[in-house]
Amino acid sequence: MYRKTGKRALDIICICLSAPLWIPLMVVLALLVKATSAGPVFFRQKRIMQHRKFFQIYKFRSMYATAPKDVPTHQLQNPDAHITPVGKFLRKFSLDELPQVINILRGDISLVGPRPALWNQDDLIAEREKYGANSIPAGLTGLAQIRGRDELPVEVKAAYDGEYAAKISFLLDAKILFLTAIYAITGRGVSEGGPGS
Repeated sequence: MYRKTGKRALDIICICLSAPLWIPLMVVLALLVKATSAGPVFFRQKRIMQHRKFFQIYKFRSMYATAPKDVPTHQLQNPDAHITPVGKFLRKFSLDELPQVINILRGDISLVGPRPALWNQDDLIAEREKYGANSIPAGLTGLAQIRGRDELPVEVKAAYDGEYAAKISFLLDAKILFLTAIYAITGRGVSEGGPGS
C-alpha cells in the first residue's frame, strides 16, 4: 500500500507543508547565484528516472557556464576549478538540489529513492539493474546518501539502492529524511573528487 500510494502522498504533503520554508530560500539563493556569476540561475540535466526513462532534473547552477554539462563531477580532472564560490557553498550543504522540489511535484522523482543517474552513467545504471533499483522511483535522497554519499564507489551505492528497493517503508523513508537533513546541515559526505578524495 505504501509503495503504491503512500510514498506519493508523503511527497506532496511534505513539499506543501514545507513551502513557507523552501520558497523564500529558493528566491534568496536564486538571486545569489544570478548576482555572483554569469549564466542561468537553474541548471537542467538529462537524468534517469524509474524504469530507466529520461527526464530533466533541476538544480541551482553551481558551476561556471563553461563547465562540461554531462560529466559526473568525480570524473572531472579538476572539479574545483569549475565550481563557483557560491556553488561550493550550495553543494557543501546540498542547497543546489533544492529546485528538485519541482521534479517531486511533477512526479519525476520522490523524496526518497536512488539518486537519479546521469543518462550516460552506464556503470551505475547497470549495477542498479542487478538489484532491481531501476524499477522504483528515483529520489532527492536515498539510503546511499546517508551511508557515505560521494565517498562510495558505484558498486556500493548500487547495493544500497537495491537494499532500499527491497525494504521500502514509511519508517525507513522517515529515517532517511531525518538523517539527510542532519547530514545536509553538517555537509557530511560531500567529496567533489569522488570516492576516497
